[in-house]
Amino acid sequence: MENHKTINGEAFKQRQQSVTLEGVVEEPVKINYTDVGSGTPIMLLHGIPTWSYLYQSVIPELEEEYRVIAPDLLGYGWSDQRDQFDRSLHVQAKMIVKLMDELELEQVNVVAHDIAGGVGLILAHHEPERINKLVLSNAVAYDSWPIQDMLMMGHPSRKNDSIQDIEDFLSNGFKEMFFQKEQLTETFLQGIMAPYLHEQGKLSLVRNASALNTNETTALTPKLSSIQHSVLLLWGAKDTWQPVETGEKLENDLPNSKLVRINASHWVPQEAPEEFTAEIKKFIENPN
Repeated sequence: MENHKTINGEAFKQRQQSVTLEGVVEEPVKINYTDVGSGTPIMLLHGIPTWSYLYQSVIPELEEEYRVIAPDLLGYGWSDQRDQFDRSLHVQAKMIVKLMDELELEQVNVVAHDIAGGVGLILAHHEPERINKLVLSNAVAYDSWPIQDMLMMGHPSRKNDSIQDIEDFLSNGFKEMFFQKEQLTETFLQGIMAPYLHEQGKLSLVRNASALNTNETTALTPKLSSIQHSVLLLWGAKDTWQPVETGEKLENDLPNSKLVRINASHWVPQEAPEEFTAEIKKFIENPN
């Protein structure tokens, strides 16, 4: 039975706003984002190969109490997909700062999944005053990065894959890595894949994958101890792509961090949205 809370990807897209940002790369770029609710701002950041739709079950719960901003990263989702700019973690971090400036947000709480965890750590280190609290969920860190298949997706030859090849690759990846199988509804699966199942989106996915670079996170490793933010490590304990051991290592290296394990695999915001949201609320409201 389909989860009645699942909004389809097209409806989610139609609710998004768009803004053109300058100063991220050499030319202006379009960023799509959701901006709902009011109060304390929380920014939700997705990873690869998803888009902000990953949080479609989480946003309705959070927007009742907070202002929720959920952008599509540059090259991802319905943000700019043109084949002419860098998609590295440092560029994504710069984009987030520019988006905050555009929205007149001096500081936000950040929830970051997968490669966006690397973006969150970069922001916490390089722009500490812009981040209040940080949630990292099954995040890249050290040299723990996506599975080999995702890294291989970045090879230039993959631009010759058919749309069906891309759909099969994505569909199999999601089906393989959902521990809570009932949460992988057909509506969610089609919605999460949609931005990449056309020619420009296919190429953009290849370029996104080619930008994956462990140097960006290994360079942060000796600096983790200097990050003083409160950090919640909200980890799907069944994940074989970003294993909980990475979360345990981060808990040891980040001085003000706490690891919470969730009975889910990699796609925690969709697999266990109620528990995911409850832990975020508890963390944000805790004065420590």
